[in-house]
Amino acid sequence: MTADRKRQAREKFLLGGIVVRAGLSKADRAFLLGGLIELASVAPGTAEHRRLRHIGEEAFKAPAPDGGSPHIAETAEWH
Repeated sequence: MTADRKRQAREKFLLGGIVVRAGLSKADRAFLLGGLIELASVAPGTAEHRRLRHIGEEAFKAPAPDGGSPHIAETAEWH
C-alpha cells in the first residue's frame, strides 16, 4: 500500500469513528450525507460554526459512550 493510500485509509477510518461517536452508525446514509452537506454550508468563523465546533470539542473530551477511548484523534487538516 502506498503512503498516500495508507493516509487516505486512516482518514476514512477516523471519519467513520466520528460517525460512531456521534451515535449515527445506524443512520440512513442519505440522511448522513444530507446533514454533512448542510454542515458544509456553515461559514467558518460564524456564530453557528463556533457553536457547533464547541459542541464537538466537548464531545471529544467526554468519555466514549461504549467505554472505549475518550476521544478520537484529530488531525490539523480537519479544522
